[in-house]
Amino acid sequence: MANITPIPTESCKIGFIGAGKMAESIARGVVKSGVLPASQIRTAHLGTARRTAFESFGVKVFDQNSQVVQDSDVVIFSVKPQIVKDVVLQLKPFLSEKQLLVSVVAGVKLKDLQEWAGRSRFIRVMPNTPAAVGAAASVLTLGAAATKEDGELITKFFGAIGKVWTADEKHFDAITGLSASGPAYIFLAIEALADGGVAAGLPRELSLGLASQMVLGAASMAVNTGKHPGQLKDDVASPGGTTIAGIHELEKAGFRGTLMNAVVAAAKRSQELSKS
Repeated sequence: MANITPIPTESCKIGFIGAGKMAESIARGVVKSGVLPASQIRTAHLGTARRTAFESFGVKVFDQNSQVVQDSDVVIFSVKPQIVKDVVLQLKPFLSEKQLLVSVVAGVKLKDLQEWAGRSRFIRVMPNTPAAVGAAASVLTLGAAATKEDGELITKFFGAIGKVWTADEKHFDAITGLSASGPAYIFLAIEALADGGVAAGLPRELSLGLASQMVLGAASMAVNTGKHPGQLKDDVASPGGTTIAGIHELEKAGFRGTLMNAVVAAAKRSQELSKS
């Protein structure tokens, strides 16, 4: 640990292995926030569409992943879980002790990543798809040789696309079930609420707009007011009013229990996949 040299933010070069939407969202956020200029970010892809997506905001795009690794201080693996082992093993000869390695690959544990890479200066991050609009919920955990300064550096990068927490890796399956899978539950709820508005007589476009903005506003209140969500719910529900009538229907249908079960089921599936 004493021999690990901190990576200065101002001169840091980030390389993305995998040029998909998540990598693009992180890169755009880092550039937009001013944490790093686009000239210090690189990736590799042979497809015209993905090359253009990154080049459009100034990121250097190579033809080969090995070129990215050789020209980066921080290497972020952002590929599909099914291929990450092969990708890391292929790039192992090009990795150096001075580099900080990061994985945003779902369901792949640090011990495996460190073994494949032959490096333990690794950080695992679990972001989610709202990264695309700068509203990600990201959680990170440090590998065996990653330093406090390494964690602070990666927190800066992911802080550019949302909020960041630190947690023990043993919690990552539950985090997957909640914040990584969770956006899909909310999209489903928005769709259902909009359908309810249509059933009650609203035009489709108005109903969808109201449902989406309502969820955004409610989430903002939960984040910013400091009040418990139960209190916020009580503030809306007047005695004998419309809201409590709706809540009664939700409770009869097991709404809260169903959401809890969804998180637990997704967490269990994440655990199964990480062992396979």
